[in-house]
Amino acid sequence: MYTKQALTLSEANQLIDAAFTEAKQNGWAVAVAVVDDGGHLLSMQRMQDCAPVGAYIAVEKARTAALGRRETKIYEDMINAGRSAFLSAPVISATLEGGVPVIHEGQVIAAVGVSGVKPDQDAQVAKAGVAGLQI
Repeated sequence: MYTKQALTLSEANQLIDAAFTEAKQNGWAVAVAVVDDGGHLLSMQRMQDCAPVGAYIAVEKARTAALGRRETKIYEDMINAGRSAFLSAPVISATLEGGVPVIHEGQVIAAVGVSGVKPDQDAQVAKAGVAGLQI
């Protein structure tokens, strides 16, 4: 039987708070997005000095981490919009750095995406957010 806990809005915001704490400690301006296991946006926040496009990229990284695949049309649109730097980020375990799944009892229940700094720094912030989540 398939059972899954849904991530609440409160938990999504808790995750973002923990990610922001990590980013602030390092002096990084980031955008953080949390999606459910179907890639639907639960919550997103962008620090003041993070470029607006960072918010869009954070959502797409979260969706990639949640769905475990790349949506061809989305990625084509990103290339056409001149955002090819996102596509060149290293792929690790079928997710782009900066996008990390939230796994509870062996199931992906959500994912977090971070954008604004280097891919490994984005991933560090995302992982800190997941580690700070109490579920």
